[in-house]
Amino acid sequence: MQTLTDWLRKFTSSKKSIFFLLVLLIISTHGYSQDKNSHADDKTTWQHFTYDMGNVFGGMGYAYSRPFHWDKKSWLTFGGVAGGTMLLYTIDEPAKTYFEDQKEDIPQFIRDYGWYYGSPQNNYMLTGVVYLTGLFTKNEKLRRTGVLLISSASAAGLLQQVSKYTFGRARPRTGEQKNTFIPFSDDADYHSFPSGHTILAFTNAYAIAKQFKNPWVKAGIYTVGLVPGISRLWEGAHWLSDVGLSVAISIFTVEAIDKYLDSKYDEKYNSKQKKTDWSLSFGPGTVGVVVHF
Repeated sequence: MQTLTDWLRKFTSSKKSIFFLLVLLIISTHGYSQDKNSHADDKTTWQHFTYDMGNVFGGMGYAYSRPFHWDKKSWLTFGGVAGGTMLLYTIDEPAKTYFEDQKEDIPQFIRDYGWYYGSPQNNYMLTGVVYLTGLFTKNEKLRRTGVLLISSASAAGLLQQVSKYTFGRARPRTGEQKNTFIPFSDDADYHSFPSGHTILAFTNAYAIAKQFKNPWVKAGIYTVGLVPGISRLWEGAHWLSDVGLSVAISIFTVEAIDKYLDSKYDEKYNSKQKKTDWSLSFGPGTVGVVVHF
């Protein structure tokens, strides 16, 4: 008799099932945004599409240009992230041992989910479904969400691709030490820094969470978005500092592009709500992230 665990393992190992789960998420998000956000206009679908694609590339450019416009507070935040990444770097090797020791205790379906959801093809499957749903239903809020997802994933993903090739950091599974770097290597085993799975998955989660006001819903979406990054630690594909910095890149990219889109679309995300505030927390033997909703 098939157990629940066996069924879930088989279900989540299928790409079709991943697509099914993503569609369910889109339907729920779409339903949530229908109250005041769907209205008729006289623009054609093609006009909306060309406008949105322009905003995808405009958002990417805006995100890349932000460091040239940072104020003192922004540079202090950057310094905090750099310091936090260095602290994680100091514990990379014991963290590697800890996470790899947990691997056999993690249900296979969770490990499979971490791999599939963080893969580029599944990421763009999600972003494409969100955007096209908004485009063909003429729902501006959902269109904007799709633009935010596509632009953020593309901007952060391109940065990740260039960075991992430039730094050439050895993956933990190679047996090399954490400080082994072979810049511009074509060997995928030296493309550890930063983590593409973490960036794509958490970028999606952070952008989607903007649709909701409830802090528990947000926290749940963030948690689901972190699983692919953590799964890469179990598999020995990335160091803890790779994953930590990748989460920060995701947050900064989404926030920058979302700010850019505020000037392009009438619909805003929870505009009367206080913005989510992320800060690093350090203590004796600890390092963490504090989130204020």
